[in-house]
Amino acid sequence: YLPPTATETTARLAALRGAMQTHGVDAYVVPATDAHMSEYISERDARLGWLSGFTGSAGTAVVTLHKAALWTDSRYWTQAERQMDCNWELQKTTWIESIGLWILEAVPAGGNVSLDPFLFSIDTWSSYSEALHGSGRTLLPMETNLVDQVWTDQRPPPASSKIYSLPAEFTGSTWQEKVMGIRQQMEQHVRSPTAVLLSGLEETAWLFNLRGDDIPYNPVFYSYTLLTSTSIRLFVDGTRLTAEAEQSLQEGCPGPLCVELQEYGQVREHVRAYAQGNVTIWLGTEYTTYGLYGVIPQEKLLEDSYSPVMTAKAVKNAKEQELLRAAHVRDAVAVIQYLLWLEKMVPQGLVDEFSGARHVDALRQAQEHSRGPSFESISASG
Repeated sequence: YLPPTATETTARLAALRGAMQTHGVDAYVVPATDAHMSEYISERDARLGWLSGFTGSAGTAVVTLHKAALWTDSRYWTQAERQMDCNWELQKTTWIESIGLWILEAVPAGGNVSLDPFLFSIDTWSSYSEALHGSGRTLLPMETNLVDQVWTDQRPPPASSKIYSLPAEFTGSTWQEKVMGIRQQMEQHVRSPTAVLLSGLEETAWLFNLRGDDIPYNPVFYSYTLLTSTSIRLFVDGTRLTAEAEQSLQEGCPGPLCVELQEYGQVREHVRAYAQGNVTIWLGTEYTTYGLYGVIPQEKLLEDSYSPVMTAKAVKNAKEQELLRAAHVRDAVAVIQYLLWLEKMVPQGLVDEFSGARHVDALRQAQEHSRGPSFESISASG
């Protein structure tokens, strides 16, 4: 018996296994994240969802030539059972040790276990490495993403909407002030890093006071930043910047406050070339992928869990605090309107949790400055 909500994955798995055989891969690991370790992802990055049918926000799939399994946490067990067909077995845990043990059973010694190094954080990569260490199975980073290869033209297109400047009245400080603050931290650091590498999408958006909508419910855009004491490189699709955004980035040209625009896909080569010099690169391990980290020699790395931009962003100045409070007041008005509406409508039996969620979204949208919710509204249960 298959619920009508299950996705038929036989052809997708057959295509992936064909690609695996071509590349000499015995097991392929597919995570539920993107190249920036984002909590929410765009449809284009929903590889796990396309391959397995499972659309929860947390999970890992492993496909071998004869088996397929998905690991996820208790929030999603019911959903996974409804969305996956009989090609899949559900593993009710998220421990990498559990994934490792399953791989050791499913893949004979001498086998290759492969993954896309741009979809795994440094720590996750190390955990897989440890789980397979000394087992006779090889962990093989592969830059060709095999899911993308078999998804072909059905894969949603890259984001194309505009990247815009946040109006000055909504920023706590100019991007130039923020850059100078980060450079000051670099100078004062005991190891005197020569550059900061930013991979988290909200880091670049915050640093340059830019916003986009590449990912639902998140005002971010695909980008990386390499900031040195004298130069700023922003890796982004420059054609998507509004004229105003581009102008704001290039006001200081030429000079140390001039933002050089580079192709988004060129980041790895630029970092590799930069790392050849007498440099120290400061990064946050939580948001940097193994694919990017791996091109920097170990002795040239300064690692923290979070980059100095992420920690600076977390400390709100007086202006930002005032803006936060004002946003909460506007939101409270919408919630009060919603509770009043519920008092009237629920006794008449006219509301379910879906119509309730839509109504509260509309009330919020009607408030000044609203740019939509920060996640899909969860209005009620039962």
